[in-house]
Amino acid sequence: MIPKSDLPPVTHNVGLLRFEVRVGDSPPAFLSYVHEGESVMLEHTFVPEEMRGRGVAAVLVRAALDEARQRQWKIVPRCSYVAKFIERHQEFADLVDRQ
Repeated sequence: MIPKSDLPPVTHNVGLLRFEVRVGDSPPAFLSYVHEGESVMLEHTFVPEEMRGRGVAAVLVRAALDEARQRQWKIVPRCSYVAKFIERHQEFADLVDRQ
């Protein structure tokens, strides 16, 4: 298991349309997205088994939402984890595209 404090920073892989955390040779944890019109759909969060239980998904979502704010994206949380994260962290609620 990897301690949360030892996680590398989240990177924005623009080519693959996802935010990633890579640790060693294991597959990356990621949050994927797509652009749809004026909105960005946050679609899927994946965390490899060996990285689970360390808050990696929350780190990915926070990084994506911080970038959405910086880029002035309106987001649609298609991923249930992202939707729950926003419910728990209302400071990001203004980013959600309500249309």
